[in-house]
Amino acid sequence: MTVLPAVLVSLTPFLRISLVLHFLRQALGTQTAPSNQVLIGLSLFLSMLIMTPVANDAYQKGWQPLESGKVSRAEAWEAGSRPVKDFLLRFAREKDIALMLELTKSPAPRSPQELSLTVLAPAYVLSELKAGFQIGAVLFLPFLVIDVAVASITLSIGMVQLPPVMVSAPFKILLFVLVDGWNLVVGSLMKSFN
Repeated sequence: MTVLPAVLVSLTPFLRISLVLHFLRQALGTQTAPSNQVLIGLSLFLSMLIMTPVANDAYQKGWQPLESGKVSRAEAWEAGSRPVKDFLLRFAREKDIALMLELTKSPAPRSPQELSLTVLAPAYVLSELKAGFQIGAVLFLPFLVIDVAVASITLSIGMVQLPPVMVSAPFKILLFVLVDGWNLVVGSLMKSFN
């Protein structure tokens, strides 16, 4: 039970989604809006939406046969962990898997399906961190352009006393609202897991 929060945060889409939403908040320049609780709640609900089919599949293949006494615990673990492994394998980069195989000194498997969770889990986390940072960098670019434009305009007209962030923040928020930014960001994030 103590490992469950770490599994939930690391081995689900929660990692990428929460990372991207925090990058978005930083790019907008709103330090506390939306709050951490809102971002984490949204990340959690979106992760549940994506992981529900995987969890149902694992339950039906592993837990149900174990409850009815059709399989042993080891067989139930193997069957139940297969959907989770398949999910992790879909999003773990080959380079990260190779690194984990090298670090664990594990022999290369004959097929990707033979990879253990001890190799797949950290490879998935590394891959999600990279994906989250890539998406975050792309999110930052339009807001950075607004910041640079506002800073150059305010400096050129001699408004040295007024911080450019004070002027650019409303423009960034307005742009984000006008393009329906939440819908675009959440929609793109969810589609990235298909």
